[in-house]
Amino acid sequence: MDIYKLNFRIKWIIVLLGIIVIAGSLVYTDYLAKRLVEREKRLIDLYAKALETAANQQPGGNMAFLSEQIINANTSVPVILSDEAGEPLSSKNIEFPGKFTQKQEDEFLKKQIRIMADQHTPIEIEFYGMKNYIYYKDSDILTMLRYYPYIQLSAIVFLSLVGYVAFNYSKKAEQSKVWVGLAKETAHQLGTPLSSLFAIRDYFKEIEPFKSDPMTEELAKDIDRLNVITARFSQIGLEGKLSNEIVANVIEENIDYLKSRTSSYVEYSMVDQTNGASAVMNISLIGWVIENICKNAIDAMDGRGSIQISISPMKNNICIDIKDSGKGIPKNKIKSIFKPGFTTKKRGWGLGLTLVKRIVEEYHGGKVYVLQSGIDKGTTFRIELKASI
Repeated sequence: MDIYKLNFRIKWIIVLLGIIVIAGSLVYTDYLAKRLVEREKRLIDLYAKALETAANQQPGGNMAFLSEQIINANTSVPVILSDEAGEPLSSKNIEFPGKFTQKQEDEFLKKQIRIMADQHTPIEIEFYGMKNYIYYKDSDILTMLRYYPYIQLSAIVFLSLVGYVAFNYSKKAEQSKVWVGLAKETAHQLGTPLSSLFAIRDYFKEIEPFKSDPMTEELAKDIDRLNVITARFSQIGLEGKLSNEIVANVIEENIDYLKSRTSSYVEYSMVDQTNGASAVMNISLIGWVIENICKNAIDAMDGRGSIQISISPMKNNICIDIKDSGKGIPKNKIKSIFKPGFTTKKRGWGLGLTLVKRIVEEYHGGKVYVLQSGIDKGTTFRIELKASI
């Protein structure tokens, strides 16, 4: 199974489970809140009946029970008793924001009555033939319970974001160490056979008939190229030395090398729209980038087609567009081509374009991406490098 498809599915499964947990928490909290609302309503109904009974109780009735066990039992739900005109008569469990005069208290209670009326329908009671109303609102506990899921959700989202950022950072740091270690070890392993190859090259250049044989010169070029490749690997993990270089010259040098070592059915062309402009780069590493993209293009064309390179200015950058006439890249795979291990080749390692992205973006502060691609219409890669000042 494709590891990226598997990772994609796992991510969506985790997201789905998170949504289920959050939805379940919201539903359950809403259920508890509704139960508490019903409980408080029954409490206020009982409170209202007790108050009405107490007011109309004949002397000698069981006032102590009504007062202590029912009326005074309400210690959490804010209530206000008003007359028929809406004037507050008394209140319970109402906190005043400061020391108020009687007039200020009345005004404050009237505002609370309007708020309470929006929350719950007032309960009508009768005192000696006169209509009074009991207004009430949700207790502090119920209010906190209503907001709790949103606070919980915010905390979960915040912790998830922090965890995601920390995980990505540690993952990238770990990947970076692996890349650097692999590159250093590769450069080290190539060093020993290269020394022998240099000796063989020098030997062939001194004796006949190899001295005058054109193959000796080509062999020397390949050995020098191996030395360049080793140098490239050794620079991974180090701050590459950047200098101002003419972009067209660097590309032309790498294309000339590829021409003699790829199929004669591959046509190369280059257009420089910058009139020899320079960019800030490391020649060896950018040469590696051009070579990797071109080799991928040749594989996509099955060794037969055209590679067109266009160099153009864009604000403070120099753009290098590499267009091939290959098979193209499916839209659902464009975002994955720069990931480690992604390859469409049976024997591919999936490291080429990953190195390309790392070199361009991390070492040169530029950008590399697929400008356009279509099935059987070819692909265009764009590289953006900082122009020389």
